[in-house]
Amino acid sequence: MTGRLDGKVAIVTGAASGIGRATADLFRAEGAIVIGADVSPGKDVTIADAGREDDVLRLVNSATTRHGGLDIFFANAGISGGLASIFEQTPEDWQEILRVNLIGPFLAIKHSAPAMKARGGGAIICTASVAGLRAGAGGPAYSASKAGVISLAEIAATQLAGANIRVNAICPGLIETGMTREIYDAARAKGKEERLGGLNPLRRGGTPEEVAKAALFLASGDSGYVNGHALVVDGGLSCSHPFSRQEYGRTTC
Repeated sequence: MTGRLDGKVAIVTGAASGIGRATADLFRAEGAIVIGADVSPGKDVTIADAGREDDVLRLVNSATTRHGGLDIFFANAGISGGLASIFEQTPEDWQEILRVNLIGPFLAIKHSAPAMKARGGGAIICTASVAGLRAGAGGPAYSASKAGVISLAEIAATQLAGANIRVNAICPGLIETGMTREIYDAARAKGKEERLGGLNPLRRGGTPEEVAKAALFLASGDSGYVNGHALVVDGGLSCSHPFSRQEYGRTTC
């Protein structure tokens, strides 16, 4: 049986768990050779920091020297930084969140594009978030970093014109991953798990596997004419404007 990624070489960051783990597994099932990377150890994972240039270069060089080239880079690694307000966060908080969430995808694009061009083209996918589309879905630095990822994908798609390299972003909504574990654990402890995702029309949270299928679409030839796009995977959350009203000094619902 032919896989949708047969013969392709892919790098997936944040591959030790959650969306990255599910995507690495799905890419392999569809025939790709996958180099999984994460700061945390895991099965089939290379230890690498997606926000460090030397580590990203090492991943790309591994793909080209060990496997003959690179076709797909899923820049998925990210951190949340919590839900503290602008007035509670420090410049150091912002620097670290932007380093991983935004500089990481920048480095992925910068260093994977030449390798992909040498292969005749490729696909770069960056994990953004519905928090990057409008306020109310994440902390300040996290939301700003994800808005930057969406803009970065658009800019990179235009700057790679003629290289046959597509650059797209995925904007997940509430997905049960390591990043959201505290939210899920707290809801389950209170017997309120069914309320998670209640603001979206599907009335549920999503799974890493559902986002992985979106990443597969963007990585495969099925999306051959999709470029510079932010694909939302959120159960319909962003089609309306649910939010928690915030006022300076206090938050009310």
